[in-house]
Amino acid sequence: MIKYILILTGALGAILATGWLGLQVQPKPFSAYPKRTPALDTVELPADLPAPVARYYETIVEDQVPVIESAVITGRGRLRVKGIRFPSRFRFTYIAGQGYRRYIEATVFGYPVMRVNEWYLDGKARMVLPVGMIENEPKIDMAANLALWGEAVWLPSILVTDPRVRWEAVDGTTARLVVPFGDEEDTFTVTFDRETGLISMMEAMRYREATDEAKIPWRNELLGWQTFHGIEIPSLVATTWLDEGTPWAMWTIEDVVYNVDVSEYIRTRGY
Repeated sequence: MIKYILILTGALGAILATGWLGLQVQPKPFSAYPKRTPALDTVELPADLPAPVARYYETIVEDQVPVIESAVITGRGRLRVKGIRFPSRFRFTYIAGQGYRRYIEATVFGYPVMRVNEWYLDGKARMVLPVGMIENEPKIDMAANLALWGEAVWLPSILVTDPRVRWEAVDGTTARLVVPFGDEEDTFTVTFDRETGLISMMEAMRYREATDEAKIPWRNELLGWQTFHGIEIPSLVATTWLDEGTPWAMWTIEDVVYNVDVSEYIRTRGY
């Protein structure tokens, strides 16, 4: 009996060790998006921004703001699913201030074991997940709208060029960002680093599930920065539901393409 217990224990240990090793292997990056960024037009930075917001834009683009109409953001990261942190790769596609498509693969030994396709288009969210599809859920629509604007730090000009968006002063390192949601509005509290002037975090109250009775504090922490096409944007972002305490996702940006036609690509699946 002891012999069989030892064999079973050894086999279980080998399975667990193999699984752990598989979760240490980063997937290969997605192939480069085939279209490349054209020359970007610019507009002058608005003169009426709150002090920390003005300093932020002067840091990332100086006084000329590139006009961004679309973006394709590609990278890799880690996702926590049911307590397990999976290596991942992703491609997010945006029509600035209007909608997005997010494609994500969670991997083991670099091979996809879960795929997620998410859309927020025409004010409606649709999520194709391993467990099924979610759509026609007003709370998920509201959550997706906050994701659209929270991720606008990767195409930051929209936060000063879109007339539906406004910044409100709070203090020397904090401002309130007011964004549209249909005929209504939603808000972020944005904190800026005192030393660098860059955004350190964005927080909002957001629904996590369609069945939530109340919104949950949600945070994006901007932990690293890199310059793409003359614009300094966050290259490492941690996303956290604050009731969980630790990030459920880490996003590392590896490639950025701006102002290409994504009108068809944003409605497809996969990368």
